[in-house]
Amino acid sequence: MRLFFRALLSILAFVVLGTLIPRPLFTSPEFDQPHTTILVLSNPIHTDIAIPLDGAIRARFGFVEAAGAPIFHPDAAWLILGWGGRSFYLETPNWSDLKPMPVIRALTVDRAVMHVGVARSSLSAAPDVRAIALDAEGYARLLDHIEQSFTRIDGQPIAIPGAGYGQSDAFFEADGWFNALVGCNTWTAAALRAAGVSTGWWTPLPQLLTLSLDLHDREP
Repeated sequence: MRLFFRALLSILAFVVLGTLIPRPLFTSPEFDQPHTTILVLSNPIHTDIAIPLDGAIRARFGFVEAAGAPIFHPDAAWLILGWGGRSFYLETPNWSDLKPMPVIRALTVDRAVMHVGVARSSLSAAPDVRAIALDAEGYARLLDHIEQSFTRIDGQPIAIPGAGYGQSDAFFEADGWFNALVGCNTWTAAALRAAGVSTGWWTPLPQLLTLSLDLHDREP
């Protein structure tokens, strides 16, 4: 029992330190204009990044259209992207679909996938949405980080046939391996850091990422 409590205290210490210690430790307070606003979408266990759709983004991520994410639809205003574990992501569109094996794989090691979808402009007013302004250089680095997360063959991302939750999303093979300690929320944090946003050192839960952004993020 004593070992259990020591282990529990160690985990809690890592969680606290991972949230309180910023990464990177030092950032420049200066922003170049103009800036682009992205969104971080949160639910109790997962975070996504939403980027505004314009001509340049449609051209850059046009490959998602054929897979089932209609970014050229006139009502599409945001491209939503997230990284996660293959088994849990693909097999659990709703909590009612939860099965033991995806949970086991999420707690151990699983292959990674990218999930992409589109949303209307009203997305920015939804609950659990955080707007973050990026300068031009930071936005470019964010897009590079996201693009590099897709596994490619001969330069082309690899769509997963028949995978998706509805009529406006798709799944792709992704680089990396997923587990509960280095998962979807640490990917979101890494993408934000690539854009110049400070996050906590280790934020495996959406709530910890949100708290770390409250503590460390700076506005232009």
